[in-house]
Amino acid sequence: MKIEQLGRHILVEFYNCDKEVLNHHDLIEKYMNEAAVKAKATIVQSAFHMFNPWGVSGAVIIQESHLTIHTWPEYGYASVDLFTCGDSVDPWIAFDYLKETLKAEKTETTEIARGLVDKIKHFSNEEYGEIKFKPDTK
Repeated sequence: MKIEQLGRHILVEFYNCDKEVLNHHDLIEKYMNEAAVKAKATIVQSAFHMFNPWGVSGAVIIQESHLTIHTWPEYGYASVDLFTCGDSVDPWIAFDYLKETLKAEKTETTEIARGLVDKIKHFSNEEYGEIKFKPDTK
């Protein structure tokens, strides 16, 4: 099977969500991390911030890219990006899980193919070579 793209990026609009959930920092972080695991992603780190007086923003950095969220509890709305690379992670599983846990009544999605292979200059191993890092000399 030939790879046609390096990644999939789903832009999600979640409408009429549970306002209490959207304003709950710990729940949002938990659900975003669980969404990554359910999609079979490898979590590297997560960072979330609670705004005053309401709203949560956060990112789950995964080995295969990232999942991000910003909530507007006062509108029952959440904006989510699900960006995954490779073919082992399914961002639509993360979408389904978040739709359920945020209790979204309506969703809109746009999927964007990222890194279209036919547009990328290909390098053979000889052309690209080995990447070497200099030791820190501080």
